[in-house]
Amino acid sequence: MAQQTQRADRYEPHGDWNVLYLDGVRDAGNRDTITVENPATETPFTEVPAGTTDDVDEAFEVAQEAQTEWAETTPAKRQRVVQNAIQTVQEHREQILDLLATESGSTRIKAESELQTAVGMMQEAASFPTRMGGDNKEGMVPNKEHVVKREPVGVVSVISPWNFPFHLSMRAVAPALATGNGVVLKPASDTPITGGLLLARIFEDAGLPEGLLTVVTGRGSDIGDRVAGHDAASVVSFTGSSQVGSEVAATAAGNFALPSMELGGNGPHVVLESADVEQAVDAGAFGSFLHQGQICISINRHLVHEDHYEEYVERLAEKARNLPLGDPTDESTVVGPIINESQRDQMLEYVEETIEAGATLETGGFAVGPDDFEGTSVPVGELDGDVGDSSGLFVLPTVLSEATNEMSAACNEHFGPVAPVIPFSDEAEAVELANDTRYGLAGSVFGDREAAEGVADRIDHGMLHLNDMPVNDEPHVPFGGMGASGIGRFNGEYVLEELTETKWISVQHEPRDYPF
Repeated sequence: MAQQTQRADRYEPHGDWNVLYLDGVRDAGNRDTITVENPATETPFTEVPAGTTDDVDEAFEVAQEAQTEWAETTPAKRQRVVQNAIQTVQEHREQILDLLATESGSTRIKAESELQTAVGMMQEAASFPTRMGGDNKEGMVPNKEHVVKREPVGVVSVISPWNFPFHLSMRAVAPALATGNGVVLKPASDTPITGGLLLARIFEDAGLPEGLLTVVTGRGSDIGDRVAGHDAASVVSFTGSSQVGSEVAATAAGNFALPSMELGGNGPHVVLESADVEQAVDAGAFGSFLHQGQICISINRHLVHEDHYEEYVERLAEKARNLPLGDPTDESTVVGPIINESQRDQMLEYVEETIEAGATLETGGFAVGPDDFEGTSVPVGELDGDVGDSSGLFVLPTVLSEATNEMSAACNEHFGPVAPVIPFSDEAEAVELANDTRYGLAGSVFGDREAAEGVADRIDHGMLHLNDMPVNDEPHVPFGGMGASGIGRFNGEYVLEELTETKWISVQHEPRDYPF
C-alpha cells in the first residue's frame, strides 16, 4: 500500500518535478530552476530545472545509443510498452486532470477532451509496430525482385506547446517510440510537466528502457535552437506559432532533418444562407471559447451571411454572457484563465485596435482576476469592466460585430476567446474572405450539404468540417495545414510515413546480361 501511495504521489501537481530525464531520472543539481505558476491563481506551485545546451547534447547522445537496440526489439515488445503506458494514464487519470488544470488552466471539459484524444493517439500508435511492413514489387529487369522496407528514422526531436501540452506532446512521442525511434522532448516553459516530465514518468512506469525518451526542460531562448538544430535529429516535430516554426524548419533542414510543423491558424466559421442559425451559433461558441480560444484550430473569424447576421450576433453574444467563468478546478467552469500576461495583453490589444477601427463590442473585451469572482464560477454577464482592463488572466468571451477581415482581431491569430463577426453577401464572397489569410489550417462551414461542401472545396485549408466547428482531432485521420500553417501531417499512416525511412533493396535472382 505504501508503494502504491508513493506511486500515486508521483503524479500529483505538488510532487517532485525538479528533475530531468536523460539516462534515467536526473536531479536538478546545481542548475538554475524555472518557477511554474498556476495561471488561475497566478502563484507558483513547483520548480523544474532550467536545462542547458550541454543537457541537450547529452539527451541526444543517450537517445541515439538507446535507439540502436530499441530498433531491433520485436514489434510485440514495443507494442506492449505503449499499451502499458495507456494503462498507466488510465490509472492516474484524476491526477493528470488535476495537473492540466493546475499547470495549463484547463477546465474540466477541456482537460477530459485532451486526455481522451491523447489516449486515442496512444492506442493508434500501439498498432504501428505491426504496420511498418514494406512492399514487394516485380522488377522490369528479368528475374529481379524489389523489396521496400520501413525502418525507424533514428532520433526524433519534439518541441511542444503549452495549450494542449499532454495531447500535442503525446501525438508525436508515442508514435515515434512505437516505430522504434528515440525521442528528445523539449516542452514549453509554461507547461514543462504536462508537456514533458509527465510523459517521461508515464513511459518509465510502462517499462520503456532508459534513455529512449529524454526530456530537457528549459527556456526556448536558451536551448530551443540546439534542440531544433542538433545534428543527431532525423525529424524535428514542432507545434507552435508560424513565426517560430519557420525558423525551426529552416534550422532543421540545415541539418537535413525532416521538419514536421503544425503551426498557426486563422480558422473561418462560415454560416451560409441555408444554415440553421441556432446550431451554427452553438458550434461557433464552442469553437471560439473552448479553452479560452487558445487552440490553433479554434474559430478566429465568424463569416455570416447577411440575412442571418443580426440574429447570429445577438445569439452569440447572449451565449457568451451566460458562460460560467471561474477556477478550472470547479467542474462547472467553462471559461478559465489565459496562460500568461503576455498572451492576455496581446489579445486585448487586438480587441482595442479592432474597436478603434470601427467594430462594435457586443460583450466582453476585458480581463478579471480571481478576486472578482471569489473563487466560484459565475456567469460572464455578471462581471463588470472596461475595454483594456487587465486586472487578471481571465479574459471574458468577447464578441465584435461590424468587423472586417482587415481588423486586428480578424487578420491576426488572436489565440483568445475573441469572436469577430464579419458579414458576406454570397458564397463567392465567403470563399474570398475565408481564403484572405496566409494560414490554412482548419475551418468550418454551416449550410445544406451540397452548398457547404461546395464552399469547403474552395477553401484552402487542410481540414474543413461541415455543420460542425473546427476543433476536431481524431487519431486515424490526417491532421495538418497548408500555407503558413505547417508542413506534414500527424495521425495514422500519415505520421507513420514521417517517422520511418523507406529503403529499397533489389534482389537479382538469376545472373543478368549486361551490355558490356
